Amino acid sequence: MTPAAAALRVPRAIVFATLCTVVSAGGHALAGGGLVPPFLGVLGVVIAFCVAYPLGGRERGPEVVLTATGGVQILLHELFSRASHGPHTTILGEHGHPASGMTAVHLAVALGTGWWLYRGESAVWLMIRLYGRRLPVVRLLLVVPAETVAPVWRPVTTPEPTPYAGRDPLPSLRRRGPPLPR
Repeated sequence: MTPAAAALRVPRAIVFATLCTVVSAGGHALAGGGLVPPFLGVLGVVIAFCVAYPLGGRERGPEVVLTATGGVQILLHELFSRASHGPHTTILGEHGHPASGMTAVHLAVALGTGWWLYRGESAVWLMIRLYGRRLPVVRLLLVVPAETVAPVWRPVTTPEPTPYAGRDPLPSLRRRGPPLPR
């Protein structure tokens, strides 16, 4: 595992877990499942973190990120549905047919969140590849607060006119068309 991957493993897993849980809880509430109690939100973050941490050892492609996000959405849906006070809506309804509303919401959320997380993952790894050698400098800039300096006022100056302003210095070069017959 590269040093960058090791240093970013926990923060990436936290972002994944938090984003999946917040978006899933919001989608769950909007789809009629009721508000998710805070202790279940924390439990959801822990579950999602446990899925994301082992995957954070290196850069992952869209298939892994989307699959992990979909799996976590299913786990969170089941957790939130079983603990809610309303009727329990499983991903598979009666007789094995999909329960339409809640399933559609969770799948749409999984797809959108997964794609969003993949694009973020891709951007982070691109920055690491581009600026990887300068990482200690970036880390130092993040730790040391920057002083704010008031901008310096400079008067606006007009550019000096060119000696040929309004005139064409070389009119002979502007001829167009075929050569004249002789």
